[in-house]
Amino acid sequence: MSDSTPNMITLTVPGMGSDHCAGIVRKTLERLDGVGTIQTNIANHHVSVTIEANGPDGDTLKKAVEGAGYDVAAVQSDEEDAESDTEIEEAYLSQARNRLIIAAIPTTLIMLLMIPHMFWQPIPGYLAIVALLAFPVVFLYGGIATHKSTWRSLKNGTFNMDVLISMGSLPPYLIGLVGFVYTMTSFIEMAATIMTFHLLGRYLEALAKGRASQAIRRLMTLGAKTARVERDGEEIEVPVKELAPGDIMIVRPGDKIPTDGEVVEGESHLDESLATGESIPVYKSTGDSVIGATINKEGRLRVKATRVGGDTFLSQVVRLIDQAQGSRVPIQEFADRMTGRFVPAVLAISLASLMAWALFPDALRPILDWGATFLPWVNPEAATPTLAILAAVAVLVIACPCALGLATPTALMVGSGIGAERGILIRSGEAIQTFKDVKVMVLDKTGTITRGEPKLTDAVTAEGVEETRLLTLAVSVENASEHPIARAIVEGAKERDVKPGEVSEFRSTGARGVSGKVGDETVLIGNRRLLEEEGVAGLEALDDAMSELEGKGRTVVIVAADGQALGLVAVADTLKEKSVEAIRGMHDLGLHVVMITGDNERAARAVADEVGIDEVQAGVLPEGKVDAIRALQKKHGNHVAMVGDGINDAAALKQANVGIAIGAGADVAIEAADVTLVRGELTAVVDAMHLSRATYGKIVQNLIWASAYNVAAIPIAAIGLLHPMIGVIAMTASSLSVIGNSLLLKRRFATSSPQGDSK
Repeated sequence: MSDSTPNMITLTVPGMGSDHCAGIVRKTLERLDGVGTIQTNIANHHVSVTIEANGPDGDTLKKAVEGAGYDVAAVQSDEEDAESDTEIEEAYLSQARNRLIIAAIPTTLIMLLMIPHMFWQPIPGYLAIVALLAFPVVFLYGGIATHKSTWRSLKNGTFNMDVLISMGSLPPYLIGLVGFVYTMTSFIEMAATIMTFHLLGRYLEALAKGRASQAIRRLMTLGAKTARVERDGEEIEVPVKELAPGDIMIVRPGDKIPTDGEVVEGESHLDESLATGESIPVYKSTGDSVIGATINKEGRLRVKATRVGGDTFLSQVVRLIDQAQGSRVPIQEFADRMTGRFVPAVLAISLASLMAWALFPDALRPILDWGATFLPWVNPEAATPTLAILAAVAVLVIACPCALGLATPTALMVGSGIGAERGILIRSGEAIQTFKDVKVMVLDKTGTITRGEPKLTDAVTAEGVEETRLLTLAVSVENASEHPIARAIVEGAKERDVKPGEVSEFRSTGARGVSGKVGDETVLIGNRRLLEEEGVAGLEALDDAMSELEGKGRTVVIVAADGQALGLVAVADTLKEKSVEAIRGMHDLGLHVVMITGDNERAARAVADEVGIDEVQAGVLPEGKVDAIRALQKKHGNHVAMVGDGINDAAALKQANVGIAIGAGADVAIEAADVTLVRGELTAVVDAMHLSRATYGKIVQNLIWASAYNVAAIPIAAIGLLHPMIGVIAMTASSLSVIGNSLLLKRRFATSSPQGDSK
């Protein structure tokens, strides 16, 4: 492989329908020299392979996978785009439907002939007719792909599900031909029926998995296809793929935002539900960032493109979900060990059943006599060879490694889709399993519980002073300053319809305060020390109010005019709208909530008391947050999750057992996290925990059902109580039941509020 070859190759393997299949593909590729990490994603049938220096090329990978029994529909060096994925999925579904139809027509005719032949009137030439009708079902259009897969699988030393189907259909057909020279029970009808039901199962699984991955596929196709941009003074329409950072895009009412950007002109409300799960449109104006694929509701916007292609928010979301769906859940290790040995074990049990019936029929017949009393398909009077073949074939077709293999990925598929629709991105299956056991939730304060920006909260006047006068003087002087506190006062006064006046002789004294002349009055704004140095009178009358506000964690400045204190103005980093509700929800989940912040004890305690935090650790520097997490892990066990949004949270997020990043925060924090909350509200943490517990619950239910099914069904088939035709129906139903159980997650969360439910 040359140095110019990309280090990541993606194969699309339509037949990789379960984790059992994915395991075979992984093991096959691991045998190749120069292959690095391998990630399989059953939802979109992708196998992403990292290629080391001088490793194999795409053709070599394709031949290896095909050698294991799986067709490869596409080989790409870049990430598969949404349109290609959809086309491949539709082609696979169409192919499965066509094969089913081609098999179902002659099989139906066989059934229509078999019933009168067996119960009313023998049909002349019946065996020849059913042999001809079943031949294309078993050997040609219906079964050829299955048998090719079986041959390649056996030749490569692997055992996939198709091996069992071939062994369950080919021998019965061939044994049935003996009827032309020796009178015996025909098994040809059974061979055709087994293959047809197998194809029906494949088609229904493809349909059901399509429903399971519906949310993800919808996300992948949501982006705009074209964009209107300004080029050389003109508006022209170009494909979104041709956009570059810095392009100015024109977005009209009703249009999708073509790519991530920043509003440079105009104002409007955007429907951001695809990203955040919130249905209420969000107001945007000059300077605000916008997300590609969100919908402009009314105003005309000029937007500067900031991120394009694979760097956009939507691409990152799809990539994160792709990682989650292809990840491993620790509980799946049991199923992996079981399915790895499953097919050889089933073949051995089938052979043992055949030999047992051939050698000890008299010992086994009493079981059939008992079963015949309530099972209409059991015939104790059948010849011993017939009973032996029926038992052996029933074992082959009742066994279902697919049900075990589908248990985890289908639940992850549905759960990650629900999360994406609600603005919750869980990076890995391991995080889902760990998240459910979390006992301690650690929260950063600024930007997580609070908005991360100061806001005017209080205006307290001295005796005889009107609030409007106090705010007018304050905003007039602060309007000339760029300090965050000054901007908070200006914005707060604007919300109260207080307009600034003209200011002259403006002067700033750094962090201590500002002064200026408003009309004939000399105004001074700052902390108590500054005003005392300037000899301002009347400060003592404001002491109680100042102490009370500072006790609440407010930052307080004093406003004075011509040497006389007029009152106080307080600003604070205000709570996010749903912080109290979110922490109440965490308590309902049994979590111990801890706030770790670099702020002082008084400010931290004021916020903690307001929202109901259980424990506060204040004055913690960024490097100290990691030690604080370690201390909590030592005290409470490895059950600590942390929520943060800043660069200084990244190391602590990594240290926590589950790191949760607010999506509006720094990219480095998001990359360090196991869970990303696109919605900037803490209620999404509660949603994520409900979703994690529900998804893990479905994985456990699926594994229990699939294991119990196989443990119970195989012995029943081996002793002759299960007809192969019933067995193949049950095998199909087993896989579908696992998928259906996973899809029930949608019903649970479909009618719940964004904060989910815990039922």
